[in-house]
Amino acid sequence: MRSKLLEVIKYYPDWEIKTIGIGEEHVHLYMVIPPKYTVSRVIETIKKNTSSKLKKQFAFMKEVYWGTDAIWSTGFFVSTVGINEQIIRRYIEQQGKEDTGQATLEL
Repeated sequence: MRSKLLEVIKYYPDWEIKTIGIGEEHVHLYMVIPPKYTVSRVIETIKKNTSSKLKKQFAFMKEVYWGTDAIWSTGFFVSTVGINEQIIRRYIEQQGKEDTGQATLEL
């Protein structure tokens, strides 16, 4: 997944992924995008391209998702940075490292 995300970014040099956090069922990205792009357009582009590339590389995924072409869920959550960037970056980096699946950060 990480390599597929970075492949997508190659085509958009003004997008910057600062941190990637990958869990079993979710992906967190800390990104910087220029204001000329809508967040929904960026997410759509990332989902569409990573999905296509993953399905080509791992043909069994079509069977895993019961005949649907969807790898990603339809929704997403976005928040702008209004607090300390280091807190957000640490949170994303710690995804998947805790046994409980939840990282705890002191604010």
